Amino acid sequence: MTTENRPEKRRRKPSVPLWLKGMTNTTITILVTMVGLLFVTFIIGRVMPIDPVLSIVGESASRETYEAAFQELGLDKPLLVQFFYFMRDIAQGNFGESLLTARPVSQDLIRVFPATFELATVGTFFGVLLGVPLGVLAAVKRGSWFDHIARVIALIGYSMPVFWIGLIGLLVFYGKLGWIGGPGRLDIFYVDMVPNITGMILIDSLIMGDMDIFKNAISHIVLPAALLAYYSLAYISRMTRSFMLEQLDQEYIITAQVKGLSANAVIWRHAFDNVKVPLVTVIALSYAALLEGSVLTETIFSWPGIGSYITTALLSADMNAVLGGTVIVGLVFICLNIFSDLLYKFFDPRAK
Repeated sequence: MTTENRPEKRRRKPSVPLWLKGMTNTTITILVTMVGLLFVTFIIGRVMPIDPVLSIVGESASRETYEAAFQELGLDKPLLVQFFYFMRDIAQGNFGESLLTARPVSQDLIRVFPATFELATVGTFFGVLLGVPLGVLAAVKRGSWFDHIARVIALIGYSMPVFWIGLIGLLVFYGKLGWIGGPGRLDIFYVDMVPNITGMILIDSLIMGDMDIFKNAISHIVLPAALLAYYSLAYISRMTRSFMLEQLDQEYIITAQVKGLSANAVIWRHAFDNVKVPLVTVIALSYAALLEGSVLTETIFSWPGIGSYITTALLSADMNAVLGGTVIVGLVFICLNIFSDLLYKFFDPRAK
């Protein structure tokens, strides 16, 4: 064979590792999402019908004082320059000072976020613990009395106003029966008796070994957490039932039944395995919705979380606190989305 007829060897291009490509794409997505979040937050702060300068200097300030504060805040510069300064400050963890507390907003957020995290985590835990089995059994017993009851439970959870259920719960279980603690995280007697280690009273009281404060904290968190758990249960059970119904109608389920597999094996080892992946997103979104601050729940129960903090700041025209809280809420959603993507790869190896 002559050299002219020899097939030319193709040069292999150096391939980029899949993990590096995935990490690069994820990083770019996070950065773009963060810039978009900061831009939307920045625009909200500029279009709100609240003058940040008047919020600082007061309406009785002189024109010279107003102009000095206007320039000090950088409001005399172009919007792009202001947005750049805004991103720079956020990257450094500088959200400005709160007008209400006269402290840096970052310190306020560190103080209030653990309360919301504790409440949302307990609510989501019980929502998942009860909602997933309820949705699975409702799908398996489709059309039965159990299925109808499960659907009614989910419908009530969506339809009933949160403030109404919360007020009725306080009236019955706290006011009439006295089974639980009242509004707040602790009775007044126990306030400031536990050192702030994690910011979560249940954890801090266990670390210090103070069971009296732990029991008191349980009595206060049980009703608002049950309210959030019911809301989470309604959403999770409904979506779980929908996912399971779709899988139970697939041919592989019929094949598994023909082979003589037990009902539990067909339901939990085959159908539910294919439900876990989309269910991760449902649970993550439910958790994020509770973490962003259930404003009504925290307001009714005087729960000092991020939801009530942002609401109070908005009513008081404290825009630094409002924007800082909004950024934190957005970061929570981004982090939970990334976490759910990682769980995809854990539950479904094909995602790798």
